[in-house]
Amino acid sequence: MSVTATSTPLPTGTWTVDPAQSSVEFRASHLGISPVRGAFGEFEGTLELSDDLARARAYGSVSGASLDTGNERRDAHLRSAAFFDVERFPTLTFESRRLRRLHDGTLEIAGELTLRGTTRPVALTAELRGAEQDARGHQRLALEATGRLKRADYGMTSFKVLVSDTVELRFEISAVKEA
Repeated sequence: MSVTATSTPLPTGTWTVDPAQSSVEFRASHLGISPVRGAFGEFEGTLELSDDLARARAYGSVSGASLDTGNERRDAHLRSAAFFDVERFPTLTFESRRLRRLHDGTLEIAGELTLRGTTRPVALTAELRGAEQDARGHQRLALEATGRLKRADYGMTSFKVLVSDTVELRFEISAVKEA
């Protein structure tokens, strides 16, 4: 069942992201022609949803060391000081500042991303995919959010010729409502 923010009211309450059913992914271009995809295996997040979007919040964190592109050598390079610098900055965080409905039924989640010790604004576009009760009787919701960032905004200026400055973000979230 696909549901947009305008066709169904936003399910209210506090929702905890289920990492086993969710993903945090990124994509950049190598040499401007081929995509390099990666994901983070360790993350957590919370959605505090309200009928009044001014009171709604979304926040979470990601372990930089859990980065995985399917290539160990590349992963080690991306974890190094040239990119994520996970030894000095092990955690990436996001905290929303504003949620609002867009004309097409999606939500804009405007917030701040902290990466490599630098905090910058990031806007995500999110679509509510549905809200259902699972087999164990827990209320679940699913949403997909996408956005972009520029590596240079976070001090990742190495290898400009090899790796695109623009990085696409994708979050596929399944969250369980807290009792």
